[in-house]
Amino acid sequence: MELPFAESYRIKMVEPLRRSHRSEREQWIKEARYNLFNLRSEQVFVDLLTDSGTGAMSDRQWSEMMLGDESYAGSSSYYKLKETIRELTGFEFFLPTHQGRAAENVLFSTMVKSDDIVPGNSHFDTTKGHIEFRKATAVDCTINEAFDTTLDHPFKGNIDLEKLEKVFKSYPATQIPMVIITITCNTSGGQPVSMDNIRQVSAMAKRYGVKVVFDSARFAENAYYIKKREKGYADKSIREIVREMFSYGDAMTMSSKKDAIVNMGGFIGFRDEDLFREASTYNIMFEGFVTYGGMSGRDMNALAQGLLEGTEFDYLETRINQVAYLGGLLRNAGIPVQYPFGGHAIFVDAKRFLPAVPKEQFVAQTLAVEIYLEGGVRGVEIGAILADRDPMTRENRYPELEMVRLAIPRRTYTNNHMEYVAASIINVWERRHEIKTGYQIVREAPILRHFTVELDRA
Repeated sequence: MELPFAESYRIKMVEPLRRSHRSEREQWIKEARYNLFNLRSEQVFVDLLTDSGTGAMSDRQWSEMMLGDESYAGSSSYYKLKETIRELTGFEFFLPTHQGRAAENVLFSTMVKSDDIVPGNSHFDTTKGHIEFRKATAVDCTINEAFDTTLDHPFKGNIDLEKLEKVFKSYPATQIPMVIITITCNTSGGQPVSMDNIRQVSAMAKRYGVKVVFDSARFAENAYYIKKREKGYADKSIREIVREMFSYGDAMTMSSKKDAIVNMGGFIGFRDEDLFREASTYNIMFEGFVTYGGMSGRDMNALAQGLLEGTEFDYLETRINQVAYLGGLLRNAGIPVQYPFGGHAIFVDAKRFLPAVPKEQFVAQTLAVEIYLEGGVRGVEIGAILADRDPMTRENRYPELEMVRLAIPRRTYTNNHMEYVAASIINVWERRHEIKTGYQIVREAPILRHFTVELDRA
C-alpha cells in the first residue's frame, strides 16, 4: 500500500490544556466585552487567534538561543542573521526590529508622508494603520477574483495590473512612495501571489519610478504555492524561488513571528544603501542600535535558524497540509470558506454563514464569538471591525469580505485538534438560522480598534 502522509517532526515537549464548560465561556466572553483579544489564554482550548509568534521552536532553534551573543553593538548573532538574510533574500542591507509592525514603523517613517498614496494587495491591519496614521491613503488593487470565496483561482493574492496602473497614472510618482506586495495576502484569505504577477508589478513600478516593497511575513508559504501551482517552478527549490521573488523588490518588511517560526522578532531588508542609512536613524530612535534593533542576541540566533527551517519543503508541506486538512473538514460539511485554502489559516465566509445578521452588527465578529462559545476555539474577525472607520468621514467601512480567520500556529496542534475545531464550527452551522443579531460598539480606539474594542449585544 502507498505510505500515508506524516508530519516531518516529532513532539518533544507538551503543554497541558484545560477544556472549559459553556457556562464558563459565556461569563468569560461577557467580561471580555465580546472581544476575543481580551480573553486570558487559559480560557481558550484551541487558540487560532493568530499564527504570529505562537509556533513551536525546534531543538536547533533552542540550541541557538543558548549561543546568543548579547553584546550591545556588533554581536556575532547580528552577523549570523545578516548573512542568513543576505543568502535567502539577496538584500545586502538589513535592520533588525522587535516585530513586523515595528519594521513598518521604521520604514514608513522614512518613506511615507501626508497625502501619499500607497497601492497594494489588501494591506493588512497594521500596514494600513501605519499608512493612515501618517495621513496617507492605502489603495487596494487586489484582483476581483479574491472576493469570490467560491472561486477556485490559484493566486487570489495577485495585484490587478489595470487597477495598479490607474493609480500610477492618477498621481505623480513623488506621491506614491511604494507599491506593497503582501506575500501571502492575509486579508484576502492567506492567498498567494504568482511569480509572474510579482514580475509584472515590479516592471510596471519601475516604468513609473515607484519602489516595490514586500510585506514578507509568509514569504516561504508563498514560495511553496509558486512551486506547487505555477508553471516552470516545480523543479526549483523553495530557496531558489524565494531568491527570485525578492529580486523584484527594493525593500521588504518581515514579521519573523510567522514564517521564521520565532516568538518575537522582525527586520527590514534594503537593496539601496542610502535608504538603509536614512531608516537607520529611525531604527535607533524607535527600536535600538542598528545591530540589535529591539532583539536580544539569542532571539536573532533563533530567527536565523528559523529562516532556514521555514524554507524547507518538507516543513512547509506538513504545515500547509494541516491547514488544508481543517479546510477540507469544513468544506465537506458545507461550510463556506475561502477557496482555495490559505497557507496559514482557514477563512470562514461569515456573510454566507450568517446571512440574517445585519452588516451594521458585525457579522464576522458575531460568528467568531459563537465559535468560541461552542467549543472554546478562538479565531479572529477579519471584517468591518478590523476595517476601521474611514479617516475622513469617520463612518464604518464594510469590506466585501466578512471572514473569521482560523490561523493555525506552526508545529503546535495535532490533527485531532483540527477535528475538534471543525466539530465546533459544524455545531454552530447546524444552528445558524437561530443567530439573527450581532453586536454594537461601546468603546473603540481611533485606529486599529479591533485589538481593544469593547462590544455589547445589539
